[in-house]
Amino acid sequence: MKKSVRKAVIAGNWKMNKTPSEASELIKQIAEKAEGKNGCEVVLCVPFVDLCAASDAAKGTNVKIGAQNVHFEEKGAFTGEISVSMLKEVGAEYVIIGHSERRQYFGESNETVNKRVKAALAGGLKVILCVGETLDEREKGITGETVSVQTKIALLDVDSEALKNVIIAYEPVWAIGTGKTATADQAQEVCAKIREVLADKYGNDAAEATTIQYGGSMNAANAAELLAKVDIDGGLIGGASLKSEDFGVIIDAAQ
Repeated sequence: MKKSVRKAVIAGNWKMNKTPSEASELIKQIAEKAEGKNGCEVVLCVPFVDLCAASDAAKGTNVKIGAQNVHFEEKGAFTGEISVSMLKEVGAEYVIIGHSERRQYFGESNETVNKRVKAALAGGLKVILCVGETLDEREKGITGETVSVQTKIALLDVDSEALKNVIIAYEPVWAIGTGKTATADQAQEVCAKIREVLADKYGNDAAEATTIQYGGSMNAANAAELLAKVDIDGGLIGGASLKSEDFGVIIDAAQ
């Protein structure tokens, strides 16, 4: 991490876990772990039905609340979708966009990711933009090309001012929920590549100021090693964010 120029962010992605009552209890536990830990921002991205309860539970703490997806239209005949204004009214400050599970299971593409990113930023949400390669792409040696294309298309028509509200999360698809983790050196290499892409598009100052997280089975055991790398500014945490003790250890590592 390079805290002198950019913010460290530890974000939890709860995926499809926790009812509203369970969410309230877990957030209270995590808020206790995060209390006074001002060296990083703590964000919890919860299921849509948990947002109201999560926002209430997080009031008065330094925990921020986010959603896991958003639609690019403000309203209309889009059954099952949620708009930016809906998210904001129930207390969401952040939203995850382009997670590999959305791409794999729900038809998300680089182009729809771009539409969602622009809508979220225009509506005042902060974006956690996910990019990452599959195992096949890594074995073919095209990791750099893959994350570069994903990043470039997702940020089409996003200017340098809007970029200030974007966090990029590098999540190798082969390491999400599998227990496999990229080595610290592998993660650093790709995060540095992403920063290089940003520098080409926005200039070095903007690239240096952008928070880039690592996701993909970051946990209490490996967080410190990953976060010690200069281009890894935090984590997008899956399973470990559902355990307050483990999540607390990761927050401490980011301090």
